[in-house]
Amino acid sequence: MQEQNNDWVRRQAVVLRKQATDAEQVLWRRLRGKQLGVKFRRQHPLSCYVIDFICLERKLVVEVDGGQHNGSVMDVERDRQLARSGFRVLRFWNNDVLLQIDDVVEAIGVALAHPHPRAHPHPNPPLEGEEIEPCLTRGEERHAQ
Repeated sequence: MQEQNNDWVRRQAVVLRKQATDAEQVLWRRLRGKQLGVKFRRQHPLSCYVIDFICLERKLVVEVDGGQHNGSVMDVERDRQLARSGFRVLRFWNNDVLLQIDDVVEAIGVALAHPHPRAHPHPNPPLEGEEIEPCLTRGEERHAQ
């Protein structure tokens, strides 16, 4: 069942790359090609999530959100799981990316300059986020830890 979930997430990542929002396209132009000194991936599948932008080397996740994410319980849970796995999550509103791209890139640069203490020690960490707990499928329950 988990494998089916992963296949769906991979397919969804491909779709999202082709249907990037204007804000995602603007930010990608500033992150791609190691312009900030590290490699970013876009619409990267990680467990059951598709991450907008991720630097695996520094365990940094960058999300670009529209209004549908305002107060999203799902986003809070996703951020909690990513943080528990050692990732830092930066979130920016679409309007901030479109209207203040230099400030957004500067904030990302600051986060990169101060790596997370749990960032992977070598430059080629595992690509599929092996530390992320598996996603639950319909009907499964999370047991208290």
